Amino acid sequence: MNKEITKVSPKALINSKWTKVEVSNKEKHFIITIVKFDEYQKVIECVIEAVMTKNTYAIDWRELKEINTWKMGWQ
Repeated sequence: MNKEITKVSPKALINSKWTKVEVSNKEKHFIITIVKFDEYQKVIECVIEAVMTKNTYAIDWRELKEINTWKMGWQ
């Protein structure tokens, strides 16, 4: 299966806005609230927060590249 991807820069993640393609639990719009890097500038932690519910989730930041799951910005 060929997955289309969005280009995402780890350094631009903090405070970036995202829209989930398939809404679940009334959570559609998200913002990245925590990004931590190791000494090699690799992302070791990424936390996304749902705007409506304030629920937070630790995610693999690379998942944001999958256009069938996430869209950059609030749409």
